[in-house]
This record gives sequence, structure tokens and C-alpha cells, in this order.
Amino acid sequence: MRILVLNVGSSSLKFQLIDTDDALIAARKDRRLARGQVERIGGEAILTLQRGDHPSSTTAASLRDHATTVAYVINWLTTSEGDAPPPLARVADVDAVGHRVVHGGEHFSRSVLVDADVRRKLEALIELAPLHNPHNLRGIDAARAALGAGVPQAAVFDTAFHHTLPEQAYLYALPYQLYRRHGVRRYGFHGTSHRYIAYRYRELTKRSRPATRLITLHLGNGASACAIVGGDSVDTSMGFTPLEGLVMGTRSGDLDPAILEFVAEKEGLSARDVDTMLNKQSGLLGISGLTADMRELLAEAREHDDRRARLAVEIFCYRVRKYLGAYLAAMNGADAIAFAGGIGENSPDVRARICDGLDWLGIRLDAEANAARIGTEGRIDASGSRVELWVIPTDEELLIARDTWRVVSGAPLP
Repeated sequence: MRILVLNVGSSSLKFQLIDTDDALIAARKDRRLARGQVERIGGEAILTLQRGDHPSSTTAASLRDHATTVAYVINWLTTSEGDAPPPLARVADVDAVGHRVVHGGEHFSRSVLVDADVRRKLEALIELAPLHNPHNLRGIDAARAALGAGVPQAAVFDTAFHHTLPEQAYLYALPYQLYRRHGVRRYGFHGTSHRYIAYRYRELTKRSRPATRLITLHLGNGASACAIVGGDSVDTSMGFTPLEGLVMGTRSGDLDPAILEFVAEKEGLSARDVDTMLNKQSGLLGISGLTADMRELLAEAREHDDRRARLAVEIFCYRVRKYLGAYLAAMNGADAIAFAGGIGENSPDVRARICDGLDWLGIRLDAEANAARIGTEGRIDASGSRVELWVIPTDEELLIARDTWRVVSGAPLP
């Protein structure tokens, strides 16, 4: 089944075309037919496109909205380009569409087919994820307009994996009626990534789901930690929104909520201004005053000994280390810690800083193995380490494609 996977942002679109079914999943031979991303939708958009194993190409096109963008991508999938044949012979060869949907609230604990009732519920959840869910809905509408109502679509939720959190982990110490009336609780995000990492860890180690005790670290521009016991999420660092938890590229992560009123009064900021500051002007960018890109911060600290660049990196790693300690205590230990995400997969320096000083917990990093592990999966713990250390590149798009096949075909979800 050829599945178009869409991840829609406010002015961006990431997509993959993946061929998958029961036999391909069992053999781990799902085929990635094409991939790409589109940035700056709403004007002269920049498109980076790749067919199969052919080199990627970058082009520009005037794309006014998401519907125009999805139509452009589908047309590209059916058009010859140089030596690379089109991934699809015709538009009708798209069998289904799978969407990353950020927030499923308490309605959705697993991936579902999108019908009129599901769409209504997704609209009702916009107030919980006003920065994300409206764009996810635009992707659903754009795919329907381009492919027709007969092509099934599935919603795969970032929050679904965390529905197994116990009450003591998901409730805040606020008046209980705020949860009952308005759903104020920890939902957690990056669930598709954490779920994939846990699945892949079990494959690599031949562990059963019930025997899995794992801490997964999705470290990128957005960052979160997840404690997994028996294959289920039992705690995670992101909360009611993706703002809570670890320091991120432009998000603050944890802070004293009294700071918000104090800063608003001192700086003359509105509630919207404060929200913008926390989500888009804080984190690595806010501390360093330079950039949200960890690679650039490491280079600045190394080459120019920039104090604030160094400080941003140190705070990022310190916050991850604190969460590791908390989760190891909450879980009564773990068998492994797995690094993923753009930083987790590609920065041996950050991984080393996070693991530094954890000897008392029996966590020992192999410096040589760690330095050699960039963007590829494998172990990086030293001999005698009580806890295994892994790098496992995440693959959310693959999991979305597989879930889409399952809900369309009626196969059971894992």
C-alpha cells in the first residue's frame, strides 16, 4: 500500500511516500519511494525533494497555501524528472494518507481513520493545541481536495503513546476541577518518536515488550524525555503543551510560573507577548542570544570560547541529566537510555556532556564508540556500564505509514 505521510506546520510541509503492508513490515522492507519538505508556504516557497535513492534537489515555487502545496507535491510524485522516474504512475496510485496530528486530547488513545466525527473532535481540540492542530487539519483538508473523498486518511497522534501515564504522573497539583472542567493535565508529545525508539530497541535487543525498561531522549529543536516500563509510557517531560520540560531550541522548558506575571509587568508584555517569548525567543536562542542551532553553539563555544554559547549548551545538557536522574528514581532503574532526534543522533559532544557525572548510577560512556556514532544506530556504553546506552535514529514517518496501513486494512494496532 502506497501511503503519503504528511506533517504540516504553519508555513511548512514535510512528506514521505512509503510502500508498506503486513509482509513488508514483518520483513522490515518498507520502501521509501520519495520524501521532501517545503518551507515558506504563502509566498515563494523553497522545496527540497528526493525520489528514492536519487540525490535531492532544491527548487522554488509560488505556493499560496497548504492546498496548493499538497497539490504541487502530488503532481511532482507523478512527473518524470531527469533520470529519476516518477514514484507514482498516476495520482490514483496513492492508496491512503497518514497525518501527524499533534494533539489527540483524551479522545484519541490510538491512530484512527479520519471521518466526519473524528474531524469534529479534532476541531474541538484546537483550543488545546492552537499552534499545531489547525495546521494538521489544513493538511487533512488539502489531501482530500487533491485526492478526493474516496482516499482514506488516518490521524496518528503525538499524544496517543502517553495515554498509559498513571494519574500521579499526568495530574498537576492544581484544583482538581480544572482537570474535570477543562482537561488541564499532562498530555505529553513526541509520542510517535518515543514509541518508534522503544519498538526499535526491542527489535535490536530481542527484548519482549513486558521486559522493556527504557528512557528515550528525543533531542532536537523540540526536546522531550520519556520513561517507558513494560513497553508503556509512564512519564514524559512535555506536559499540557509542548512547552514544559527540557530546554529546547526556542522554548524555555520548565520555569517558575510566577516569573510570567513578574516579567509581563516589568516589560509591559501582553499574554500573547509572553507566550511568544516562551515559545519562540527562549531556550538555546534566548540564553545564547545567537542561535537555536546546537551545532552552531558548539562551534562558537569551541572556536571563540563564547561564554553564552557555552552556557546554553551546559544548561541544555544539565536539564536532560536532571530528568534522567528523576526517571531512574521513578522507574527504580532502567535497562537502557536511547538518544534520538537531530541532536541526540548526531552530537557525540552533547551525549558525552549528558552522561558525564553519572558514574554513581552505573552509567558509563565509551568515548570512542560515542564519537564514531553519528546518525547511525548502535550502542555507545562502555564495558561494565550498568545501563546500556544507545543511539537509535527515530523514524516517525515510517510509524505513521505503518499505522495508516493498519487502520485502513483493519489490522490490529500494536
